[in-house]
Amino acid sequence: MATLEDGRPGAAPWLLSGPALLLFVGLLLVPLLLTLMLSFRVFSDTAGVTSAYTLTNYWEVVSDPYYGTIFLRTAGLAFAVTLLSIVLGVPETIVLARMKRPWQSLCLLIVLGPLLISVVVRTLGWQILLGNNGVLNNLLQSLHITSEPIRLVFTMTGMIIALTHVLVPFMVMSVWATMQKLDPQVEWAGRSLGGSPFAVFRRVVLPQIMPGVLSGSIIVFALSASAFATPALIGGRRLKVVATAAYDEFLGTLNWPLGASIAVLLLIANVAIVMGCSRLAERRFRHIFD
Repeated sequence: MATLEDGRPGAAPWLLSGPALLLFVGLLLVPLLLTLMLSFRVFSDTAGVTSAYTLTNYWEVVSDPYYGTIFLRTAGLAFAVTLLSIVLGVPETIVLARMKRPWQSLCLLIVLGPLLISVVVRTLGWQILLGNNGVLNNLLQSLHITSEPIRLVFTMTGMIIALTHVLVPFMVMSVWATMQKLDPQVEWAGRSLGGSPFAVFRRVVLPQIMPGVLSGSIIVFALSASAFATPALIGGRRLKVVATAAYDEFLGTLNWPLGASIAVLLLIANVAIVMGCSRLAERRFRHIFD
């Protein structure tokens, strides 16, 4: 029997990780495999899902400009939310990292507090805030900034605002984890050598927190590209994204193979972008991790 004394870990790691591995396979890999198989099935209006296989579903999604518009809208939404999360989350995290206790813990709890609330509840709250008769429009009109309500619900702008609020905490957590590893004496040394605050931030602090920024960007992009509840409630039926399009095919037209093909293509695009960004981050910032 292999033991730790002869340099081999033995069966203990496999026994310890076995339940989690089985859970991962059963709840994630098996459904994904079944969805992939379903995406190749033939759908008939009279017979439903048949036992025959075809590539027509993928060709329909790839060749139809309607689905092309939906995928482009989803990509634009994800990129916009990711950019806004960087602009808002990175400075917010830097300010939090420089605060003193107990204010630091209190403000961090406030920032991460929305994660404790259901995403549906938060999105309904944004519907109330952004509606034509909502709090924001009433405030703007009472201050005579606008003469009529600004349409934000069922628009791309409204979806970006609501999704950014939902996903900024993930950016904050990623950058926060990176900032905890920074040595403040390095920044102080740069200031003592005559560097301006902006120069020290650009040449000392920013390169060290970039891995956290890229990690947070990957998380935010993946979550926003596959988001369903917020785009469905704020965007409505007019501004569909990929997730809502797949939902409509499954439960609206009951064309499960077409819905499965949309979901598979979204997964492939997400994985390709995430892996590409991960490789880029690893290659670009390898010296920092070393």
